[in-house]
Amino acid sequence: MLNALYIEVIESFPDTTITLTNGHKYVVKEPELEVYKKITSFYKNINVLSVRKGSEVLDDE
Repeated sequence: MLNALYIEVIESFPDTTITLTNGHKYVVKEPELEVYKKITSFYKNINVLSVRKGSEVLDDE
C-alpha cells in the first residue's frame, strides 16, 4: 500500500507509474483514472479535501 500523501506524479506509459516524493517509482496494474479516484477517496476519508462525507465522489467523464 502506498501513502497517497507522498505521491508526486502519476503517469501512463502505457503502464501506470506512480512516482513518490522520495523518487521511488512503482508500476501498478490499475489505470491512471482509477488510481486518481482512489486517491481522491482517501483524501476525502481523512478530511483533507473540504468535501462533506456523503457527497458525490467523481463524475465518470
